[in-house]
Amino acid sequence: MSISFQDISENLRRISISGRLDIAGTDEIATTFAALAASAKRRVVVDLSAVSFLASIGIRALIANAKALQQRGGKMVLLVSDNPSVTMTLEITGIDALIPMFSDAAEAEKAASA
Repeated sequence: MSISFQDISENLRRISISGRLDIAGTDEIATTFAALAASAKRRVVVDLSAVSFLASIGIRALIANAKALQQRGGKMVLLVSDNPSVTMTLEITGIDALIPMFSDAAEAEKAASA
C-alpha cells in the first residue's frame, strides 16, 4: 500500500492511493488517510487510479472520510481514471451516488473546487 498527497492549490489536495484496499491495506493507510483528508484543505480529490482491489473496508474508509470532510464544510470526489474494477465496485455498491466519481483528473479537480 502507498499513500501520498499533492496540494494543488490553497484549498485543494489530491490524495493518491495505490495497492489493495483490503483489510491489511486499509489498516495500513487508515490513519494517514484520515489525517490528510482532515487537513486545512477543504476540497479533496482521492485518486484511486492505482488501486488494484477495493474491498468493503476500503469503501467504508472512503465514506467515513468523505462524511467527516463534509461535516467540516468540505467536499471529496473520487478519481478512478481508467480503472474498470474500482469503477465497477463503486457503481455496484452505489458509492458513486454518495461521492462524485470522475475518470478525468481535470474534471475531478473542477468538481471538487465547485
